Amino acid sequence: AAGEAEVRLLLQEARESIEAARSYRRELQQRLRGLHQAREQIKDSATLTRDVLEQHFSDLKGTLKKLLDERLMSLLQEVDVIEQESIKPLDECQKLIEHGVSTADDLLREGESAVDGDVGQQNEKLCNFTKKALHIQLDSLPEVPSLVDVPCLSAQLDDCLLTILKNQIFRHGTVASRPPVQLEEFVEKPGGILVRWCKVDDDFVAQDYRLQYRKSPASHFEDVYVGSETEFMVLHVDPNVDYQFRVCARGDGRQEWSPWSVPQTGRTTLVPHEWTTGLEGYSLSSRRNIALRNDSQSCGVLYSKAPTYFCGQTLTFRQVLFGIETVGQPDRRDSLGVCVEQRNGDDSLQRDKAVCISTNGAVFVNGKEMTNQLPAVTSGSTVTFDMEVVQLGPCSNEGGNFKLRVTISSNNREVVFDWVLDQCCGSLYFGCSFSYPGWKVLVF
Repeated sequence: AAGEAEVRLLLQEARESIEAARSYRRELQQRLRGLHQAREQIKDSATLTRDVLEQHFSDLKGTLKKLLDERLMSLLQEVDVIEQESIKPLDECQKLIEHGVSTADDLLREGESAVDGDVGQQNEKLCNFTKKALHIQLDSLPEVPSLVDVPCLSAQLDDCLLTILKNQIFRHGTVASRPPVQLEEFVEKPGGILVRWCKVDDDFVAQDYRLQYRKSPASHFEDVYVGSETEFMVLHVDPNVDYQFRVCARGDGRQEWSPWSVPQTGRTTLVPHEWTTGLEGYSLSSRRNIALRNDSQSCGVLYSKAPTYFCGQTLTFRQVLFGIETVGQPDRRDSLGVCVEQRNGDDSLQRDKAVCISTNGAVFVNGKEMTNQLPAVTSGSTVTFDMEVVQLGPCSNEGGNFKLRVTISSNNREVVFDWVLDQCCGSLYFGCSFSYPGWKVLVF
């Protein structure tokens, strides 16, 4: 018996060792995959960086050649203009002198003929020649400019341009081993993903951030946020679909963006919040996440399509954000809030099994107004509901004491209270009611 027990003990120890070896092998294989991914990232990013550098400098060469050609053409045209403008008066002077030479030749021939002619006609010829010579004004000569008075073209080419270009080119561009910002966290939201990022380079002073995403590796990245915040809620994403994100930054006082962060994948498994259709007093957007109180005289509470505001397993949740885009005339019976169940016939959430805030800032718990009050809801206001579960006693599907700690925030102020229910609630509906048209509420 002792021998059998010893054998069983050894078998147990052997099985545990085998399982430990399997676990160890899995961990090593996982680390090998991690090393492979790291190596591929280095190689891929190096290849991409080479391509970017070669393309950039190729473009620079083409641009510089084009600029130099344009400057050369401009200078040559300037030479042509100066040459033409300077030659023109000389050509005119030349024509005048040539005309004078021709006239002098004619006069010489006539004078020689008059002197050498017969005596009978000599007197008349000499008289005509003398008059003609006096008329021509043989003592008047055109002025010819001296060489110092006419243009002498030359080109002034300062070699310091090469020095300036050389210094600028040698300082142009940098190669970074890692981006100054990286994606830090993805938080699932109903129909959205809250993306957070952070600086990893303490010496980098960021002025703006730029977040991009794409639905699949085959599609192109597109901008989804540019600003100074370090988080952004990306809405209108499909549940259970992977999205790739990347972020970069722009340094203080700079125009160019930093290198992109390592792309990372985020997703949400939570279906988007939607208002229910069919209530006459409200018009909905195509995605059914925006409700507009229309001109209909019909009133009532507009509820969510399903109880998509969850509590339970995680014990802490924060959803249901109401972005007030447009406001109408306020009324004390207006309400924005959450409830345990849908109930037809009510004109407000100011009732039992519901917590809400009125547009005047009053907070109601199970139909009773609290002494604490929040700022009034105005255009651009955002109201948030945060809850965590606190269980008072035995809880089952049949009932039991159940308490939710509720935080309602609006315009940088908040109220905190405990909401006691007589049953467990794994999820809640949200709803709104407005007495007058013009209110437009986005829920996400």
